[in-house]
Amino acid sequence: MEDYVYILDYLQKGRADSPPHKRRPVVYGIGENQFTLLELIPRRDAAFTIGERIYVGKEATKRLKIEKIKGRVNYDELLSTAHGELPYVIQDMVHHGEQKFVKFFNEAPAISTRFHVLELLPGLGKKMMHEIIDERRKKPFTSFDEMQERIDFLRAPDKLIAKRIELELSDPLQKYRIFTRPPITKTSHY
Repeated sequence: MEDYVYILDYLQKGRADSPPHKRRPVVYGIGENQFTLLELIPRRDAAFTIGERIYVGKEATKRLKIEKIKGRVNYDELLSTAHGELPYVIQDMVHHGEQKFVKFFNEAPAISTRFHVLELLPGLGKKMMHEIIDERRKKPFTSFDEMQERIDFLRAPDKLIAKRIELELSDPLQKYRIFTRPPITKTSHY
C-alpha cells in the first residue's frame, strides 16, 4: 500500500479515449515506496502540479486532494504526458529517498555465483560492480556524493537507480524486479 504518490498527469476532463458519458477527472501518480502506478479520483476543485507529492493513504480525512484510489495501472495505460514526465519524477523521488538507495548499494546481494544485482543497473558492468563491492567492504557509503568520490568513473548513481526503475515499469517482461512490483494482470488488484 502506498501512502504518498507523486503526480504524473492530471486529466481535468477525463480520458479522451473514454465514452463522453463516462468521462470523469482522473489523476495518474507513482507511489513513493514501491513505485506503484496508480489511477486516482480527485476531489472536486482540487488542483495538481506535475511532480507534486500528495497523501493517498488509508486515513481518508488526511486525503486533501484525492477522493479515492481507483486502482493500479500498467505503464502502457498511461498517456504520453505521464510517459514524458515519468523519468523526471522518478529522478526527484530517488533524490528524496537517497538514504534508501544508498542502502541498496551497500547491501545489494549476488543473484548467483556469476551475476550480481548491481549488474542490473543500466550502464553498470562487472568492473564497476567489483569496485562498489570492494569500497563498501571498507566502509559503507553514506551518500551518492561520497560514492562518486570513492569510486573512479562512477557518475550519477542516482541516475542508474532511476533508469532501472523506469525500465522495470516500462518493460513487463523484466525477469528481475529490484524496486517495483510486477505489472498487474487481469486478476491482480491494488
